Amino acid sequence: MDATRKFNGRADDYLIGRPGYSDALIECMYFRYSISAASVIADIGSGTGKFAWYLLEKGNKVYCVEPNSDMRKAAEQELGKYPNFISVNGTAENTTLNEDSVDFITTAQAFHWFDVERFRKECHRILRNGGKVFLVWNSRNQEDVINREQYEINTRYCPNFTGFNGGIQQDDQRIREFFHNEYEYLTFENSLIMDKKKYIARCLSSSYSLKQDDTKFEEYLDALERLFDKYENNGSIMISNCSIAYVGRV
Repeated sequence: MDATRKFNGRADDYLIGRPGYSDALIECMYFRYSISAASVIADIGSGTGKFAWYLLEKGNKVYCVEPNSDMRKAAEQELGKYPNFISVNGTAENTTLNEDSVDFITTAQAFHWFDVERFRKECHRILRNGGKVFLVWNSRNQEDVINREQYEINTRYCPNFTGFNGGIQQDDQRIREFFHNEYEYLTFENSLIMDKKKYIARCLSSSYSLKQDDTKFEEYLDALERLFDKYENNGSIMISNCSIAYVGRV
């Protein structure tokens, strides 16, 4: 299946379940890397706008480049109130943006879907001189018992599951190739507290998650609900998680 179609029908769960990012990461991006409110940013693979929201709140002009129509429309509904929000029907490898048109590029929870070399060339084309790229994820602590047990559930029920974040590991070869081995790594604590609705929505928002018309969907959903019930405290669970970023030039 075309990767751009993997999130068809998942926008509502994405809006409900996907967590935000560490405020410390956002502040670091602005103070350490000299992003200002005047900077023009392309957020590529922007989905429903979870990460772009932080940039728009800072006053930046943000091109939200997203190929999936369900996700893009959800972002337009969520972020349309921001005058500096620009929705773009494009891909990582063909953003449709003009040459030398942006100061920075961000991509959150999406790099693992891209053709690394073609994305690098597109970044080089649209970035102005000196611009940097931020590859961002919310990364689950694999030692956390809830994350370990959810991993086992996904492995059991989801044929397309290759690991959280598309199997991307710290200092992954794809990241090293993209930055030609010259980048900085940032990590900030971002533990997540979720009620049952939010936790289940987060699970179902994943590209590999079963959908309602899949044969074992009810078994899968039951396993996730039992996992939540096993560890809940006063109606919520806490999941160990960090917001991470790889930063460099291309």
